[in-house]
Amino acid sequence: MTTTDDASGAFAAHPRFADALRELGLDDLVGRARRFPEATRTAAEAAAAIGCELSQICKSLVFAADGVPVLVLMDGASRVDVERVREELGARKVTRAGADVVRETTGYAIGGVPPFGHRERTRVLADRSLLAHEVVWAAAGTPYSVFPMEPGKLVATAGATLVDVREPSA
Repeated sequence: MTTTDDASGAFAAHPRFADALRELGLDDLVGRARRFPEATRTAAEAAAAIGCELSQICKSLVFAADGVPVLVLMDGASRVDVERVREELGARKVTRAGADVVRETTGYAIGGVPPFGHRERTRVLADRSLLAHEVVWAAAGTPYSVFPMEPGKLVATAGATLVDVREPSA
């Protein structure tokens, strides 16, 4: 697999995210990023494009805890329990961040937010469910690109705290 997806030389990973990978010494991941012609904006779209289980997708979701952005990494088959996030952070109120806050904080649009390499440093929580797989796939800075990574390494690279914040199964 190469870093380009077609003869035009378009990079699979967003250039800023590719630079972040290189700065982190993860040059090999730049070449493993994949770009798809159809959007991989949602976990279901990404899993279908890759051909993996929905739970192997790592969603990067931005919330506001008492108005302060926090990133939550969650497996694609699960939903974040906002009350558990609130308790974990000791916050009074936790809500989903708006698209403008997501872009301002991370430098990326919703649907393409990678788990690290953001414009601003934020607190990161990672749900333990991500560790159930040998490899997970996360957004590579665009709604059309993803990259694979061992989940323990992803959590460490993101500087995340491992927590249990997914909604209980029905």
